[in-house]
Amino acid sequence: MSQVFDRQNARISGSGARTMLFAHGFGCDQNMWRFVAPAFEDDYRVLLFDHIGFGGSDLSAYDQRHRELSGYADDVIALARAAGVENGIFVGHSVSAMIGIIAAQRAPELFDTLVLVGPSPRYIDDGDYVGGFAEHQIAELLEFLDSNHLGWSQAMAPTIMGNPDRPELGQELTDSFCRTDPAIAKQFARTTFLSDNREDLANVKARTLILQCRDDVIAPLSVGEFVHDAIPGSELVILEATGHCPNLSAPEETIAAIKSFL
Repeated sequence: MSQVFDRQNARISGSGARTMLFAHGFGCDQNMWRFVAPAFEDDYRVLLFDHIGFGGSDLSAYDQRHRELSGYADDVIALARAAGVENGIFVGHSVSAMIGIIAAQRAPELFDTLVLVGPSPRYIDDGDYVGGFAEHQIAELLEFLDSNHLGWSQAMAPTIMGNPDRPELGQELTDSFCRTDPAIAKQFARTTFLSDNREDLANVKARTLILQCRDDVIAPLSVGEFVHDAIPGSELVILEATGHCPNLSAPEETIAAIKSFL
């Protein structure tokens, strides 16, 4: 267990029969959950970790399989098995929502409940599907990141975070992006923004909560509604929170929605 835990900088807190695993989004680490995860420690085992390539993870474990979201899903499966998770709760923010869906399909015994925070199965518009970005916009975004990692981070992080009246939130995300190894950030951005997991949604068997912010530049309302329509029996909650990171900007509202669902 320790080798897997060390590789993903994982730690367990709290107590309870079921485990809640919290997975962070692009360019972040487990610290993004510091206002949310402790609220569940009285009733659940809480498992926090960093995706390979981010935070305190073992950067040497980053390899070719991380060019696909399925590689990160395999990491989640290995970690959950090492921690003895059964019928657990997967809470995934942003791109980790799709990573959790893949993991739950590959190893259904691990998670019977999914909480998807700001999920998007595809960021690029496609016919009637509105993902929020035209193909050329994603191409320009990736080109900007390739040419200037720090400049991209400083420009994009506050936009992603939203809440311009609270600049400290945007600054935290900027700092997190800037700490990420540029080569890994560039590849993970491609893996994230060019992914298409729409076909995976209909196969979700786990009980699912979708948390959608009212105003989110990365995952607009149309995307949350698409995910809700596509996942059988899912529940959609529209948060009053704005921006893409309610786990930082509106933790109380996020906690209340998850507790109400559970």
